[in-house]
Amino acid sequence: MNSIRDKVVRATNITPFQRKVYLALLEVPAGVTITYGELARRIGCRSAQAVGQALKRNPFAPEVPCHRVVAADGSLGGYNGKREGEQIERKRELLNRERMEK
Repeated sequence: MNSIRDKVVRATNITPFQRKVYLALLEVPAGVTITYGELARRIGCRSAQAVGQALKRNPFAPEVPCHRVVAADGSLGGYNGKREGEQIERKRELLNRERMEK
């Protein structure tokens, strides 16, 4: 059986930058959040926005847990390209579930 890491490594439908973002994100433990900026720094990128764009296109969500990435101002940021409504509620639910299971 292929792990999510293997799926990301072997994927042909993502860019090398997206692969780097997704693999770094797999290192963030369940129930823990990281900012877009910190994730960018971890991969040697200066742009939190670029990381956000990669996450917006994450074809592996929620297995590659982009819901664990939040804005520097403490807000949830976005999820599936949306900053409000149903998608943000889904992000909040995923985070709450992980924190409760921790």
